Formats: sequence, structure tokens, C-alpha cells
Amino acid sequence: MPSTNFIIWTMIFCGLATWLSRILPFVLLKKFTLPPKVVEFLGFVPITIMAALWFENLFHQQIGHLPQVDLPNLLASIPTVITAILTKKLLLIVIVGIISLGLVRLII
Repeated sequence: MPSTNFIIWTMIFCGLATWLSRILPFVLLKKFTLPPKVVEFLGFVPITIMAALWFENLFHQQIGHLPQVDLPNLLASIPTVITAILTKKLLLIVIVGIISLGLVRLII
């Protein structure tokens, strides 16, 4: 059985590492200014993360077969992508995606 002290210290250090990785960039960016090219590049990060999450759930992979499209996720993606193009508001995109996937799963 693992030592209680080991578990407690592991939780403390994991929490500290998580906290530092989220807070430290904000502290450093208050003291430094980034070049405009870097700021422009970092503007693509949220879109890239959302696209990666979207493609991960859009296809099902089986060994020895080509990836297959998940039809409910594809149908729910249509209004979500339209909302993304028209509004470019992340919260609204997520809400439309959740509602459209719920409706698709209710119908199918």
C-alpha cells in the first residue's frame, strides 16, 4: 500500500505544476511585450485546438480499416460550423454544438 505522505506530496506537486503552468505565462507577459508577429501567430491557437478536437470526434478509427465518419457528429457539425463562420464567438459555437448534437442524438 502506498504511503499517505507520498500521495499527499504528489498531489501538492501536481497541483503546483498545474498552477504554475497556467499562471506563469500571464505573469511573464505583464513584464514583456511580444512582437506583433508572435501575437498574430498565437491568435490561431484556439482555432487549432478546436479543429483538433472536432476532427478527433468526427472520425472513428479501426485497425486495418479506413477511418469512418461518425454521422451524428457530422450532422451536428453543420450548424456549428455555420455559427462559427457567422459569429466567431467561441461560447456561442460551443452552445450550438452541444444543442445540435443533443437534437441529432434525440432524433436518431
